Amino acid sequence: MSTPLDTPAAVRRAAMDLLAQREHGQVELSRKLLRRGAAPELIEQAVQRLAEEGLLDEGRYLESFIASRARAGHGALRIREELAQRGLPREAIAAALQAAEVDWQGLLHALWQKRFGQWPADARERAKQARFLAYRGYSAEQINRLWRGARGTDD
Repeated sequence: MSTPLDTPAAVRRAAMDLLAQREHGQVELSRKLLRRGAAPELIEQAVQRLAEEGLLDEGRYLESFIASRARAGHGALRIREELAQRGLPREAIAAALQAAEVDWQGLLHALWQKRFGQWPADARERAKQARFLAYRGYSAEQINRLWRGARGTDD
């Protein structure tokens, strides 16, 4: 049975346990603590204190999240939406994506090469590949640029 989160110390301990596993944003951490039964006022105090102490840093969270998802082959569009769902401000997300030193086109090419590896044989296959790559978070422009490059090297 879990410990009740009815004191500031218990809420802080639960928050620290979550932060020890991985970085979190303020909204995400608050939601998790609320689901565990902590009172909203205790959560607000704990989150504010952790942020003041530098233990909860949304900039660091954004950087970590973007790097993790990029390594998994996800594109900027999907990452942007995932971060927005986690309650981060769109301006901060856009700035973090801009600052990230990620070669999105290179990641797209590596993902396409690993998943498909060859030029689509027909329109149906091309649509299938495009849907997969779009689902992973790449724009139609990026996908078309990939195919123009792949087509140029295959001929």
